[in-house]
Amino acid sequence: MRAVLQRVSEAAVVVDEQTVGAIGRGLLVLLGVGREDDESDVRYLVRKTAGLRIFEDEQGRMNRSVSDIGGAVLVVSQFTLYGDCRKGRRPGFSDAAPPQRADCLYRHYVTQLQALGLTVATGVFQADMKVSLVNDGPVTFLLDSKREF
Repeated sequence: MRAVLQRVSEAAVVVDEQTVGAIGRGLLVLLGVGREDDESDVRYLVRKTAGLRIFEDEQGRMNRSVSDIGGAVLVVSQFTLYGDCRKGRRPGFSDAAPPQRADCLYRHYVTQLQALGLTVATGVFQADMKVSLVNDGPVTFLLDSKREF
């Protein structure tokens, strides 16, 4: 699984001109599911998402997690994180999980974050979404459960 984590002061997702998910301070997570991903990949990214210390403490150092600050998480599915642009001009998506499998692991990631006590909002899987955010910092990190980067 791959994730782009962005520290935000606010973020929202709109589908068909309706806001379907919105948060204040916390994390916007763009989540991609790979063809070879399973429960262990979900567990790894859930731990990283909830525990990564990327929020400032009283001394201005990145020393607090989204859990520590009582922040929320907005999770948006993004299969294009598995787009391979190395050949030609059209990305290939053969490394992305099939939609049914991707949706299952995406939902599991969301429920596991909720099980940790985090407030989680989501987009709509496979919908055409408009995502807005105010990146705080900016602070953005890339995560990969296979530790490829």
